[in-house]
Parts: sequence; structure tokens; C-alpha cells
Amino acid sequence: MAMRVLLVDDEVQIVTVLRGYLEKAGFAVISAHDGREALRIARSESPDLIVLDLMLPGLDGLDVCRTLRRESDVPIIMLTALVDETDKLIGLEIGADDYVTKPFSPREVVARVRAVLRRRAGSPTAITSRDEVIDVGDLHLDVGRRLFRVGEREVTLTQSEFEIMRTMMASPGRVYSREQLLDVTQGEAYPGYERSIDTHIKNLRHKIEATTRRPRYIITVHRVGYKLAQP
Repeated sequence: MAMRVLLVDDEVQIVTVLRGYLEKAGFAVISAHDGREALRIARSESPDLIVLDLMLPGLDGLDVCRTLRRESDVPIIMLTALVDETDKLIGLEIGADDYVTKPFSPREVVARVRAVLRRRAGSPTAITSRDEVIDVGDLHLDVGRRLFRVGEREVTLTQSEFEIMRTMMASPGRVYSREQLLDVTQGEAYPGYERSIDTHIKNLRHKIEATTRRPRYIITVHRVGYKLAQP
């Protein structure tokens, strides 16, 4: 069965063009043109991924993303015409997994959709990766079940947050640069920006640390990047 993508944009031409490219790539496409319609369809149809425009009538993309994140971990790629770095970071802070800036190439959007879904599913040829279970101290991560716990508390992570924890838990104590973590979350050679990693780390700390002022798990290595503390 084809993976289903919910495409949300109030510009009919953009929806038409992206639908054509996504369907040609083998995806089934559902569309919505405003925020409230997007929420209704997301809840009733349970798409595998959502491509979500930031500027929508009625309920904007940030509000839609924020609401969906309280209900599910469906991957979300945000479309934004805003070039201000702060606007992109806000989208990541509230749970978007990736972003594409308008004007964009439809092929780029298809590539980002494939990349996010591929990371979510794990390598189709590596059964061990889907069966992977990692325990570091009281942190527990189960790849196949997409489960993450701190002690007995289950924590919902976005796709990007899950991949960051999976990477760092595999090698506790190893220092990862922002560029290395960017490759993990958005794919090698993707022209992203390293500050997005700081946003993901900030979100993770709010979810797993008792206090973000004195993090116990995710440690900042000044001018280098981040590491997971060894138990």
C-alpha cells in the first residue's frame, strides 16, 4: 500500500504541482487548504506524513503543528515563505521534523518526504536496526516499537529527536558536532543550518531532564557539540 501524505497549502497551484510530483513518486496524496480542515483530515485519515504550509487562513501552520504534536508523532515537514531564521526555529521548536523554504523545487520536497519516511522506518535491509533496543542507565529506546522511556516514564519524541537520542545512546560519552547531528536528522549534504540542532536539543532537555539548567543526560561540549553522559 502506498504511503499517504497529507498536503496542506492554501495556494491551489502549489497543491496541484506537489500532488503531481508526489503521486509520480508513488505516494497517495490527501490535500487540505486551511488549518482546521488539515486537523480534521489528519485525525480521520492518519497520514504517514504531513507537508504543512506555515501561512494558512484561519488556523496557521504553527497552531496546526502544535496541536498535532499533542496528539501524535506523525512526521511534519513545514513549508515556509519566511526567510527569517527565527521563524524556522519556531517551527522546529513546536515539533516539525524538517522544513523547506519557498520558492522550492518540487523534487526537493519529494526528496525530503522520502528522507523523513526512510529515517522513520529504518533501513529496509537492516532487520537488526528495526529490532534494535538500547539501554543507557535509566534511558530505554526501542527502535522497532518507536518507544523511548526515562525510567518508567514514556516520552513522546519527534522523528528528529528520536534519531538524535538513538545516535547518542549508541555511543555514550562520544561528542557529536552539530553538523554530525544535522546529518542524522536531515540527511547528508542537506543544506540545513546547525542552529536547528540546538533547538532539537532544547526540546529534548525539556522532555527528559529534571531541570534544563543542570542537564543530567545531554551535555553541551563548548564550541564542539553535544554528548550523552555515561551512566
